[in-house]
Amino acid sequence: MTDTIAFNRLADLLGSMGEPTRYQGGALRTRGICHDGDSPNTVAIRRGNNGGVVIHCHKCNGNAEFLAAIGWTEADLFDEPLERQRDRPADDTWIPCRDRGHKRVAQYIYRDENGAVVHGVTRCDSKCFAQWRPEPSTKSGRRWSLNDADGSRLVRLVPYRLPELLAAKEADRVIFICEGEKDALALVDHGLVATCNAGGAGKWTTEHARHLEGADVTIVADRDGPGRAHAEQVVSTLEGVARTVYVVQARTGKDAYDHFAAGHTDSEFLQVWAPFPDPQDPAVTS
Repeated sequence: MTDTIAFNRLADLLGSMGEPTRYQGGALRTRGICHDGDSPNTVAIRRGNNGGVVIHCHKCNGNAEFLAAIGWTEADLFDEPLERQRDRPADDTWIPCRDRGHKRVAQYIYRDENGAVVHGVTRCDSKCFAQWRPEPSTKSGRRWSLNDADGSRLVRLVPYRLPELLAAKEADRVIFICEGEKDALALVDHGLVATCNAGGAGKWTTEHARHLEGADVTIVADRDGPGRAHAEQVVSTLEGVARTVYVVQARTGKDAYDHFAAGHTDSEFLQVWAPFPDPQDPAVTS
């Protein structure tokens, strides 16, 4: 067994990233950095029966988002990666603010209806957010801009977790919209379906809203001026699109993440506005 096998390469990479690991149940365990790193030991890493490495995140129920978070592709899972992988940089965790001593703490992948990567967003420990688009011609496989030199957008506007959103709509489930990816994942961690737009408050558009046609929507507004304005903007795009729309706020703290961190459940959000309620809602019919 040498340091060139995929399992050891991955263990070394996690160590260089400062990610905690431990052996448990016959697997190397690490936290779900594909889910903002707030779930210890949720990712299991094992040596494959025929060589290579097998990765499974128990929250993603797969490995795609974890691979994206560490800058790997499926080819890296083999003990002898494809030839083209030799051209990749030694450190795929590079982010634009790294020269200021910042470290990436989360990466969020935006996918289209078929699950293909449209673009990604990274967040560092100093709360810098950088967006990138796939670019196979580069060594890292990405470009750190969504626009061309003239400022024209090169990738589609899609809501976060679009495939999950569409599946939830087909299943007639309520879809939550919040202001950022961290809040969306906090909702997902509590069994809900959640989405947001890249770039934070003020960046939601009718292009995002069109995917919610006929859906029941609950908007979780941040408890501040920009949060209120963002909620109002989202509501305006959903008029005549969504079936029902309610706006709620965290019972404790500013946002959905704070709400759950304080020990509250999804039924304990505070309803602050019902712009397009269900006609059978007792609050409407009474």
